[in-house]
Amino acid sequence: MELVRARGDAGDALWRRTERTSVTFESGRLKACAAAEETGVNLRVLAGGRMGVAGTTAEDAEDLVTRAIASAALGETVPIAFPPAAPLPRVATASAAAADAPLDRITAIGAGLVDRVAREGCQVNVSIDREIAQTRVLNTAGADASFQATVVAVSLDLARFAGDDVLFVSDLYVGTGLPDAADLDALVRSIEDRYTPALRVVTPPEGSLPVVFTPSGLSAILLPLEQALSGKTVLQGISPLGAKVGERLFDERFSLTDDPLASGRPASRPVDDEGTASVTLPLIDSGVVRGFVYDLETAARAGKASTGHGARGTFGKPHVSYSNLIVGKREEGRGKGGLGGGLLGGITDGLLIDDLIGVGQGNVIGGAFSHPVALAFRVERGEITGRVKDAAVAGNVYELLKRIGAFGDDGRWLSSRWAASLLLEGVSVARR
Repeated sequence: MELVRARGDAGDALWRRTERTSVTFESGRLKACAAAEETGVNLRVLAGGRMGVAGTTAEDAEDLVTRAIASAALGETVPIAFPPAAPLPRVATASAAAADAPLDRITAIGAGLVDRVAREGCQVNVSIDREIAQTRVLNTAGADASFQATVVAVSLDLARFAGDDVLFVSDLYVGTGLPDAADLDALVRSIEDRYTPALRVVTPPEGSLPVVFTPSGLSAILLPLEQALSGKTVLQGISPLGAKVGERLFDERFSLTDDPLASGRPASRPVDDEGTASVTLPLIDSGVVRGFVYDLETAARAGKASTGHGARGTFGKPHVSYSNLIVGKREEGRGKGGLGGGLLGGITDGLLIDDLIGVGQGNVIGGAFSHPVALAFRVERGEITGRVKDAAVAGNVYELLKRIGAFGDDGRWLSSRWAASLLLEGVSVARR
């Protein structure tokens, strides 16, 4: 920062050191253990009113600043105002037990899952990743913030190949600490709850039907909203929600909140990667659009204030990014409901969607989706009767969320998203 003050107008920097440990089991056997460490600095400067960015994994500050200044000569004019020093909120982002856990303990977690999920004729794959990160953000306006974070991700997959039928069931645990016995039990139970009814293949239904989306099956429903609520798309004029702040566009039971202050979550942080203090941000509240997420650049261009949603890596300029998305009204703890979250009882004929193929492709922001199913179950007279294949679902998110059937009682964290199963009426289901 001293060099930036001497040679440019203003600037900010992110320093991050990351240690990663990975353990992988493939087909039930330990395949690999690996460790890696990386330290990097991302520097952004304003010189002559223009913005330049450079990154390095070396320790040559002179060279880094020189390259950032050179980048600014070709950069855009952006009136960024870097945040001054400010009190930061308290939030739990690290677990000492996870950071200090020896490799044999991490390996034992994987081996235990393999033993518990093993099935005749099935392949069991487990991966465990532990990351320890130290972050420091500072700028020429006086901000200087540091925090440590730990992330533990446990992925469990069960695959069955029977002729031309491929069954793939998976789930994951993500947290700041190592999974406890209850977390591991829930992970195993989740696999079993899906695997057993999936052994029977049934004919898919057709028509405009009630469909329950599990927490892991909600991506196609939420992705259009995530894009539309980004300050970048609002600035570009392509967000369907850009001019709708204050309007009730969705069912009054639907809310969406970004919460970087959720305790013990890997995406939580007291400050974003640009030095802006974190705050809980309602995006949709009881069906009403309340606001959008901004980083420093998009906020400056839009004449707004940053909401503390700037993210950056070692290389490249900062960008808008969510932290923890909360769908609906969050309740503490992992959900108690089984598959479907208690929403199946009133369905005469419909689907339960756990995974779709091709989510993220096409004109996502427009809200329309049409995807083949990867893992879905037919529901008849309130019961799961079997797994469906060669089926597709379609609809428009903005229309479907105007008439929510119900939320399930299986609310849970899935990576950086908290959600329960969601019943939507009138989803188009077709056979392929």
